[in-house]
Amino acid sequence: MTELLLGLDVGTTYCKAVVLEPSGAEVSQARSRTPWTQVATGAELDPEEIVRATLAAAAEALANGPAGVVAAVGVAGMAETGVLLDRHGRPVGPAIAWHDARGADEAAEIAAQFGARAFAERTGLPASALCSASKLRWQLSRLPAAARGVRWLGIPEWVARSLGAAEVAELSLASRTGLFELVAGVWWSEALEWLGVQADFMAEPVQAGVQIGRVGQAFAPGRGAAIAIAGHDHLAAMVGADADREGDVLLSSGTAEVIVRTSPAGLPPGRIADAVAAGVTVGRHVLPDRWALLSGNELCVAQAGVLKALGVEGQTERDALTESVAGLDPAETPPRLAAFGGPRPLTRADLPPEATPASVWRAALEAGADMSARTLSRSNAVAGPHGRIVATGGGGRGAAARAAKEGRLGPIEWSSVQEATARGAALLGGWSVGMAESDASAVGGFS
Repeated sequence: MTELLLGLDVGTTYCKAVVLEPSGAEVSQARSRTPWTQVATGAELDPEEIVRATLAAAAEALANGPAGVVAAVGVAGMAETGVLLDRHGRPVGPAIAWHDARGADEAAEIAAQFGARAFAERTGLPASALCSASKLRWQLSRLPAAARGVRWLGIPEWVARSLGAAEVAELSLASRTGLFELVAGVWWSEALEWLGVQADFMAEPVQAGVQIGRVGQAFAPGRGAAIAIAGHDHLAAMVGADADREGDVLLSSGTAEVIVRTSPAGLPPGRIADAVAAGVTVGRHVLPDRWALLSGNELCVAQAGVLKALGVEGQTERDALTESVAGLDPAETPPRLAAFGGPRPLTRADLPPEATPASVWRAALEAGADMSARTLSRSNAVAGPHGRIVATGGGGRGAAARAAKEGRLGPIEWSSVQEATARGAALLGGWSVGMAESDASAVGGFS
């Protein structure tokens, strides 16, 4: 029977699954809503529910695809969010969302304890509520049940373990915890001591794309398949979108716009801290012997505010508005959107009364492209001029949106891959069983 590769993306909005044939061609996909529970500070989820949602998407994708045997499963997904386990391997409570506000006070403690710059030099991250260390400190100091916790796994690692994998910590995910020494490639003992946990609280670090077990009874459609962690979603997406060459940039537009850059390993600590101060985080890549630079902006939020002010709802209306921009006179000066990208949401009162919706949206597209260019320049300041730019996500829908981006950033390759992270996960899963090349310059292609 045909061998298949299954890629899983345990994402913030959806849990997605993609099935690939040995040629690398996608044959089916499916998704399930990520089962968050909304709370006053943000969101959290039941660890068992996220496994069920992910496996539901996986089962549907396999049912919709051709008959075959699953050779390997790759699991990628959101970083920072994780599951605290007791000595029996059972969750002691919910997993706190990476974007939840809990951990802000603890982040200030981190900066006071280690020094903000020293923390950045060690971890490649700012001391913030986003990193796992802050959330863990909050849990361990405020939740009685957390005292039973003896092991922490990131969400993709937890899902893989639930499938039958060993408990491991993939390097790109470890790099987002605030507990991992980036240069040395080991867990930071002083930070673990500050948390008040044992040295084996965090699992053994492993490279993405390494086999760490086989699927067991938890998922009958894939039983016996090799399991590999495919890492942080943005980095797996680079593989899935074939943006994995030296100097390549992935321009990803989803809930937020993120620019990801592949760079050689081994930046000096001082340059790491300078990058973090400039808004660029530094971490291990899913590609061997490579690091990754991540920087983001609030472009998608800012443009959503413009659409709301214009009364535009849904993707169909947005696409029609973008299409209408093409009919404008190129020589016409677009209106100025002073509040675009500012600290407060843009409202109808911020829009010039004489401006048409098309001209306002053109201004928003151009202002957004300027924002993208500034974000990219921060990564270039760290690693030098970039190579190819490959774009994924909804930010490139429509000729006017693409023209605005290319007018500021230069040539862009607009990827046709719909689910780049899940596809990258499948490819990295294939890598673990020798169905894909392991060379960093060609990991996206089959041997």
